[in-house]
Amino acid sequence: MTAATGSTLEIDRLNKRYGDIVALNNMTFDVRAGELFGFVGSNGAGKTTTMRIAMGVLATDSGEVRWQGKPVDFDTRRSIGYMPSERGLYPKMKVLEQLVYLGELRGMPASAAKKAANEWTERLGLEGRRKDEVQKLSLGNQQRVQLAAALVHDPEVLILDEPFSGLDPMAVDVMSSVLREKAAAGAPVIFSSHQLELVERFCDRVGIIRAGEMVACGTVDELRGEANLRIQVDAPAARPGWSDAVPGARVVEHNGSVYVLELDTGADDQQLLAAAMATGPVHEFSPHRPALTELFRNVVSQEVAQ
Repeated sequence: MTAATGSTLEIDRLNKRYGDIVALNNMTFDVRAGELFGFVGSNGAGKTTTMRIAMGVLATDSGEVRWQGKPVDFDTRRSIGYMPSERGLYPKMKVLEQLVYLGELRGMPASAAKKAANEWTERLGLEGRRKDEVQKLSLGNQQRVQLAAALVHDPEVLILDEPFSGLDPMAVDVMSSVLREKAAAGAPVIFSSHQLELVERFCDRVGIIRAGEMVACGTVDELRGEANLRIQVDAPAARPGWSDAVPGARVVEHNGSVYVLELDTGADDQQLLAAAMATGPVHEFSPHRPALTELFRNVVSQEVAQ
């Protein structure tokens, strides 16, 4: 199967409670055809719960998961490739044998499943491990087998929970290349990760969740646009406190002669420039583009402050 053009995976107002604990609170977002969507949040924020509900592993208290405009059911889930964060493989089963079996469970003829399993083990650098038991593989190679298991049936959608965990840099490159290819073929691809530099590097959009709620969603540039303006200033002669007289400006980073200041809405960057120049030479005065790690940290710090 191949992904249909215009197909969207919709997560619509999911709610999940465990007694007094709110795991998900109106969790809502979508993943579009051909899109790589990064799903990030602190441990316990609700990422895995959302993915498990999408796959039918958990039941939602309310809300709905839709694919191509229709509620996801058992048959629909056969066309989804799922990679859980925990090991979901049979440890004593051999790699190729296991992938063929999983392909058959997804409705593939044995010959097609074997062909696909051979192709994916070769692509993922596992051709020499086909006859090995999974439990005898390194953690990184087990992760590659997990990805092959999610891909063997040519899914229309990919849902991956921490797929880069435990991978070396070369394996990360292989994994990234595979996910890009699936997205380029039209599949919506959603994955969670704590490796925010990877998310920033190749995701089309990012969703940041906090305490079971989606609190920010968009491209990294859009998320930057929602943050207060930051200015990087390199002023070798400046002394601590040089910017105190500028209303709405505060130093958030300081390393040697380089300062990063955050300006509240309405604060005057020209007044800040004048204050910097009053200290002596200014080698740099430019907008500071926060990395996704910094944006994420700001969201988490808001949670702590509440």
